[in-house]
Amino acid sequence: MDKAAGETLKQYHRQRHHHNDHHNLPTPTSLKASDALPLPLYLTNGLFFGLFFSVAYFLLHRWREKIRNSTPLHILTFPEIAGIVCLSASVVYLLGFFGIGIAQSLISRGSQDSWDVEEDHMMEKKGGLCAAEICSGPAKSPAASLACTLAPVPSARAVSTMFQTPLLGSDDEEVIKGVVSGDIPSYSLESKLADCKRAAVIRREALQRMTGRSLEGLPLEGFDYESILGQCCEMPVGYVQIPVGVAGPLLLDGKEYTVPMATTEGCLVASTNRGCKAIYASGGASSVLLRDGMTRAPVVRFGTAKRAAELKFFTEDPANFDTLGVVFNRSSRFGRLQNIKCTIAGKNLYMRFSCSTGDAMGMNMVSKGVQNVLDYLQTDFPDMEIIGISGNFCSDKKPAAVNWIEGRGKSVVCEAIMKEEVVRKVLKTNVATLVELNMLKNLTGSAMAGALGGFNAHASNIVTAVYIATGQDPAQNVESSHCITMMEAVNGGKDLHISVTMPSIEVGTVGGGTQLASQSACLNLLGVKGASKDSPGSNSRLLSTIIAGSVLAGELSLMSAIAAGQLIKSHMKYNRSSKDVSEIAPSN
Repeated sequence: MDKAAGETLKQYHRQRHHHNDHHNLPTPTSLKASDALPLPLYLTNGLFFGLFFSVAYFLLHRWREKIRNSTPLHILTFPEIAGIVCLSASVVYLLGFFGIGIAQSLISRGSQDSWDVEEDHMMEKKGGLCAAEICSGPAKSPAASLACTLAPVPSARAVSTMFQTPLLGSDDEEVIKGVVSGDIPSYSLESKLADCKRAAVIRREALQRMTGRSLEGLPLEGFDYESILGQCCEMPVGYVQIPVGVAGPLLLDGKEYTVPMATTEGCLVASTNRGCKAIYASGGASSVLLRDGMTRAPVVRFGTAKRAAELKFFTEDPANFDTLGVVFNRSSRFGRLQNIKCTIAGKNLYMRFSCSTGDAMGMNMVSKGVQNVLDYLQTDFPDMEIIGISGNFCSDKKPAAVNWIEGRGKSVVCEAIMKEEVVRKVLKTNVATLVELNMLKNLTGSAMAGALGGFNAHASNIVTAVYIATGQDPAQNVESSHCITMMEAVNGGKDLHISVTMPSIEVGTVGGGTQLASQSACLNLLGVKGASKDSPGSNSRLLSTIIAGSVLAGELSLMSAIAAGQLIKSHMKYNRSSKDVSEIAPSN
């Protein structure tokens, strides 16, 4: 069938649908199981739900009265018999029709104003890849199965290369034209095509045509697009490659860890690796977890400041904490409310909730718990106006003193004692020089700059690299990189005590990007993949200490390079392009 004939047949089908709609006659494909019901499905379901609960309440109330009056339960009055009959009828209905709503939502997904994918495939026998894509969907109709059978087999030649858009079928061309013209929303391709990979291919090609710019060089093949649907990234057109290096072994708390780092900055992995080597040679580092609690701070408004203060006193009163905790904890089996701290700006109240979140980073978890508490408080404080679930007193993805002082996520201290011989042979400097440089650079220099949580050399470098490799939210490196690096001569001035204090490391080992294949592999390398079954939350806490230990290694190495005057030399050696990388010798 040629293209002109196909367009004619499409027009006939559109006219047929229009004719049926004009005369209020349902087409065979529009018939639903609920058409046999005397009322719309939602009204029918609502009627039987109401009947079930009201009759159940009536019977329980009557039976309680019988028990109190010592009346035998088997002696039934007419209202009780009628109630039992109604209860049985509602149970039978709900058991029989409970899934109708879900089934109808799946059936009605393809609306009249969207293109008919199956019909297009039946009309276009030159579909190439299209029929195979539809067959890969979760459910196939007889028409779709027939289309899959009749569709020609794709060419045996290669469909794509790593950096090019795959060859497109004739049906794909129709969809691309619809996206370019605006008739088909680009964001809806995944749901309409039921194929995430094909949606990315079509969206990419449409984008190139609309912008007139090529995306060659942006990889498309070799990625599981279904894994990001609805949780990691919307409207994908490819993925970005970031090399992952490893530093270590990092000897921390008596165990060795090989730390994955995703970065495009030369010298970073090599420098952190040198710090790990020095720590290992000195007997390893140790860590302490000080706090573990994610925060969310909604902002609410009252008519007067006095009224806002009343809610502040109420929420901070220990007598009310248990009740608020029960309301909050209903949102999750892992989220547990720890404390609520409030501050007032005029008649506006900011309530900072802190809770444990298991192995998840926990932003969604704490937000749901906060919403539960706000709904509960609305009863006693009906004049409370909820302005926003987040009022920036949390504070998320922004430098803030509240995180530096109170902490957010995991608060960790990591320390090590570096032997004089290691400082001299591995780090190529001496203890006195390092102590002086740390005081003048990390402490005094940062104070002169008015730094907020930035009393370190480059903690953000290591935090961000590990975050990207392990699927954390890279934007949270802002507060997660809060760090103060301390150095002091010990053991008569021979050895060096170095520590990093990081009050707001926000990490998780479940949810978000942690479930992607590459990031999951990096978590597995560290031994913290997924949720801990034995001790919920232990994997995410361990990851936070590993990050702090890696920062300790990075701080030690960079400060030593600056003290020894090796910084520029190292960057010229490792951070410059070289055609013959085999000639570059590894750093000590």
